[in-house]
Parts: sequence; structure tokens; C-alpha cells
Amino acid sequence: MATTEQATHASPERRWAREPRAEKVAQVNQIRAWMGEAKAQILVDYRGLSVREITDLRKQLRQSGAELRVVKNTLYRIARDGNIPDALEPHLHGMTAIAFVTGDEAAAAKALTDYIKQARKAEVKALMLGEKVYPATMVDTLAKLPPREVMLAQFLGALQSPITGLVGTLSELIGQFVRTLQAVADKKAETQ
Repeated sequence: MATTEQATHASPERRWAREPRAEKVAQVNQIRAWMGEAKAQILVDYRGLSVREITDLRKQLRQSGAELRVVKNTLYRIARDGNIPDALEPHLHGMTAIAFVTGDEAAAAKALTDYIKQARKAEVKALMLGEKVYPATMVDTLAKLPPREVMLAQFLGALQSPITGLVGTLSELIGQFVRTLQAVADKKAETQ
């Protein structure tokens, strides 16, 4: 009797080790695939959102290079093979959806925060970049960054600025040298 009682109260990870069902194995493998492709993961408490609202949010995130997936916390823990950062563990309770970001992290964060401000129902739990966990406020900070293309253009502009100045200076020096040579040639032509 004690073994049956222990089996019913065993942790999900222990039950998983003994008797995983094929559908659960497939779900865990899918979560692992999503995690493998993602540059960032944004955990969201989607409580209060209707199916239509979740669908709308998914569409907006998809346009930003992210996929929003409702994930069972237990299956997520199993997919990570028990390697859950301490800072992430408190966020793996309740209703959890995860935006797996494969595109621009700032664009996905902006799409998510804009939607949450409009809907006023869901809330960000945490942000995970690589293996580093950040509080929900970092998603707002990330959302305020300009898009990747704009940042690259600004960076290239900063790199190009000194080069443009150097080219202008060299061009002016060469122009002065050419004008000086022309003046000398004109002077010689007058004296002859």
C-alpha cells in the first residue's frame, strides 16, 4: 500500500523516469527543439486572455520573429533535464506561456509589451537570454531599444563618420596640392 501511495505522490520527474507516455515524450522533444532554436525566452502569465486574444498575440509575435507557446511547467522542467536556473524556478508556477524568440529580441519584446499594455490582462514573468534570467522589467527595457536594423545602421554610421572625415581631409590636401601645382604651372607659363 505504501508503494502505491508513494507512486501517486511521486514528483513528475520521477514519474517521467518510470513511465513516460508517447505524447508527453513528443511534447518534451518539441519544447527542447523550441529551446534549441531560441535566442531568448520570455515567460508570460497569460491568465485572463481569451483564445482569440492569445491568437492575436501569437500573430503579432510571429511577425517579430517569436513563437508563443503554452507550456506545462512540469514538461518544461523535464525538457531542461532539471537544469533550471535558480532565478527561473519561481516563475514556473501557474499559467505559463513562453515566447521563444528566434528573431530580433527587441522587436519581440516590443510586440509583447505593446500587446500587454493594450489588453491589460497578461503579464511578463521573466526574460531568459541564453542561460541568464532577468526580471520582467528587462523586457520593457529591451522593448525600448531600436530595431536591430536601426542599431546596425547607427553603428555603421559611427564607424563611417571618422572615415568620411579622413577622406574629406585627404581630398582637401590633394586639392590644395593640385591647385598649388597649377599655380606654379601658370606662373611658369606667364614667364615664358
